[in-house]
Amino acid sequence: MSGFSFNTVAQVVVSSGAAGDLGEYCRQLNMRRVLLVTDPGLVAAGLIAPVADALKESLDALVVFDGVTADPADSVVAEAADIASENAVEGVIAVGGGSSMDVAKVVSVLLKGTQSLASMYGVDQVQGDRLPLILVPTTAGTGSEVTPVAVITTGATTKAGVSSRVLLPDIAVLDAELTVGLPAAVTAMTGIDAMVHAIEAYTSRIKKNPLSDMLAQRALKLLSHHLRRVLEDPTDLEAREAMLLGSMMAGQAFANAPVGAVHALAYPLGGHYHIPHGLSNSLMLPTVLAFNAREAEQYYADLCRSLPGNIAPSSASLINWLVALIADSGLPGTLSEAQVPEKDLAMLAADAMQQQRLLVNNPVPVEEADALQLYQTAWGAH
Repeated sequence: MSGFSFNTVAQVVVSSGAAGDLGEYCRQLNMRRVLLVTDPGLVAAGLIAPVADALKESLDALVVFDGVTADPADSVVAEAADIASENAVEGVIAVGGGSSMDVAKVVSVLLKGTQSLASMYGVDQVQGDRLPLILVPTTAGTGSEVTPVAVITTGATTKAGVSSRVLLPDIAVLDAELTVGLPAAVTAMTGIDAMVHAIEAYTSRIKKNPLSDMLAQRALKLLSHHLRRVLEDPTDLEAREAMLLGSMMAGQAFANAPVGAVHALAYPLGGHYHIPHGLSNSLMLPTVLAFNAREAEQYYADLCRSLPGNIAPSSASLINWLVALIADSGLPGTLSEAQVPEKDLAMLAADAMQQQRLLVNNPVPVEEADALQLYQTAWGAH
């Protein structure tokens, strides 16, 4: 075994109702003036008001920024940072999905120093420190609360990532009560997204290690055993908490053993057609797994042991199980069903080649011709 390093968040809190204790965690980090980053959907759903009310009792000032959009643009980050700077905040909290958490991560760095956002893009480009940061996920999917990455939209169809250990928060708070109101489609997409994180971490070519392997296997077990339960009964708090824990473990795994071609080919789908990230991953997953099987067969066989039921250990079994889950979840199974124009596939393949930071982790090299073939296969029936 070659040497490896492993980084993760310093403190994780897992408890239903834990969001009501955020004031205590703020005191722990000496945060008296706080920026709360979230999105308008969660505000409209009534999730943010009780959290904000509880925080206001403990803080000198709470500033709520609820302007986060899906695939947040750099302009959203700038707006949040300006509001936070005007109010001299001492720390940042995100309550939301991956988009809110990504914005909060970057804002916490911008407020601490003088570095521009554009200079942070890439791996280990962040200079200096950040403000105290608490992340509270409301979906069981991205694992962003324990990853050192933030993805920001930089143009009409382009995204860029900031990857640095500085972005790991001080505290991640997993409160299953915050996920109960999610629509079934969002629960399905984000749950499969988390499974993709676990699967791609387990097969990551360069940084795969014993800790990431252990977390990936446990994550896939939690997620695969509980996603159908949550879809059948959205109020099942035990299953909701298991999904959050699985998502977090998958996040810890891929934060240290990065994802590969599923994500690399999913990103252009989000950039061009605003397909949600979890669905983009779901659409590419079976096709890419089949492509990788010649190098990853044993890994995929290992992962079958994490699935419910007596699944024969093989790549075919893993793929068939996932295809059935996607269908049962009511999600589209092909790019054509997701309204992706067939004439755009060559363009998507060219765009996917820009994701070399991810493609280098894939167990099988992916050239542009391979990417085109993968899109063509994913466009039709698997």
